[in-house]
Amino acid sequence: MKETIRHSITDALKSLGIEAVDFVVDYPTDKSAHADYFSNVAMAASKQAGQAPRVIAEQLLAALEGTIPHVASIEVAGPGFLNFIVSREVFTDTLNTILQNEEAWGRNQSWKGKKVVVEYTDPNPFKEFHIGHLFTNAVGESIARLFMMNGADTKRVNYQGDVGLHVAHAIYGMQQLGLTPESTFSARDLGRAYALGATIYKTDEVAALAIRDINKKIYSKEDSTINTLYDAGRTVSLEYFETIYALVDTKFDEYFFESEAGPRGKELVLNNPEIFLESDGARIYDGESKGLHTRVFLNKEGLPTYEAKELALAKLKEERLGQYDHSVISTANEITEYFKVLLSAMGEVYPGLAAKTEHIGHGTVRLASGKMSSRTGDVIAAIDFIDEVAGATFEKMKISSGLEDMELSRDIAIAAIKYATLRGNILQNSVFDKDSALSFEGDSGPYLQYTYARIQSVLDKAKEAGVFPSIQVVPPSAYAVEKLLAQFPSVIISALADRAPHKVTGYLTELAGEFNSFYAHEKIADASDEYATYKAAVAKAVATTLKNGLWTLGIKAPERM
Repeated sequence: MKETIRHSITDALKSLGIEAVDFVVDYPTDKSAHADYFSNVAMAASKQAGQAPRVIAEQLLAALEGTIPHVASIEVAGPGFLNFIVSREVFTDTLNTILQNEEAWGRNQSWKGKKVVVEYTDPNPFKEFHIGHLFTNAVGESIARLFMMNGADTKRVNYQGDVGLHVAHAIYGMQQLGLTPESTFSARDLGRAYALGATIYKTDEVAALAIRDINKKIYSKEDSTINTLYDAGRTVSLEYFETIYALVDTKFDEYFFESEAGPRGKELVLNNPEIFLESDGARIYDGESKGLHTRVFLNKEGLPTYEAKELALAKLKEERLGQYDHSVISTANEITEYFKVLLSAMGEVYPGLAAKTEHIGHGTVRLASGKMSSRTGDVIAAIDFIDEVAGATFEKMKISSGLEDMELSRDIAIAAIKYATLRGNILQNSVFDKDSALSFEGDSGPYLQYTYARIQSVLDKAKEAGVFPSIQVVPPSAYAVEKLLAQFPSVIISALADRAPHKVTGYLTELAGEFNSFYAHEKIADASDEYATYKAAVAKAVATTLKNGLWTLGIKAPERM
């Protein structure tokens, strides 16, 4: 409908002799406006036309009246806004579309035919999967799903750092703690080993030399003892990561590793000496000459740095996944400047790949209550964080409803964490407050889940009363919640265009609030109400929209709570 109105306005401007101007057609934010759409076209055209906006608005009104299908009336408001009121059948048609296309509702084809690669999470084996990875996963998953909702052939990938000094720290720690391939050890034990190695590396030069020697042997594969420890630790880490991916409902299409990117990155650097200059035994990229900063791509020991590996990764993605149209890398924004240098260097080595690579640096999340309980010392393990929030959820449900379900508690905890991560602009830092994140009363993931589950209960009661969703008997006026339902596809398009998952969280929260208001005033499970079946159809459409919107955010929609 928005595009229909836009095209009609463009034609009307031409009839008035006004050249194309940049104007908006959108939904009004002022609920008292009683308009379904508005446009600022008169204000946008005022300067070019040399007339007051309201004068232009009146001229456009005369040109548009009666010409736009399904627009019942147009009004001039305020200093020159055009307000459009659409006919009742538009919302009934939307309701029918939702009921007939439940799984596809909200999806569009704006990226149809495009292959998109989205990389995110990127934990390092041999280290703890911490809450930073959890928040990065939430952002990356939502970006990937927004591309999917917009029709893109989306490949979700994970780049994991299975070589590097941190691995040498861990293997040294494993040796000190007596962890062997024959012994049974956990990912948490590896976290302890890494912490031990990383700490002693800073204080003991003899140990530091031993760790640097281990690092070289990891790359060269010359020491069978180191190789065996490495293989055992890597396997334990990766298996543990998979349990977390399953918990947060992430399924990666491909995994890439620094161990495979390293040799390729080193080769790229050595083969391009005019780009990567020799400097005191190392190879650097002179970013300063391009207004950036200089970074090392090969260190003095001839080992590839993160930069060299990332450079090779872009080509590895193309080789394994085939030609793609766009690549997104989602990380915390603390390495945004690093990516500026990387993309500059990539532009000289692989200009085609650099042109279609986008880095999205998101803000960090801190805890309102300070550090939560952690058994690892220096970082907060993601699983500890989830368990603590899930435990609080379990107790809350047990007290309020007597329900004791740990699996459901975990799903609600994940919803609370993801919603809190995505509710604000992802570029900005945010605060996670456990109590507000677990609220069932609005502006939270559990509130959206509760509303969805509540609708399922309402529909079950309606069914028992002989009331089934139908649009055969239509009320004379559209309900406010119906009008909000019609906005969902536009929200999905806008959220992707602006890389703004918070537009989805905001919309869903508004929709849930509007439905709860609707439910408070309208009888749904009352067979004597002539519009009961239509109201049940509205409820079902809201549930479908909530479910699809929650899926976009990577949040499950439980049938009961």
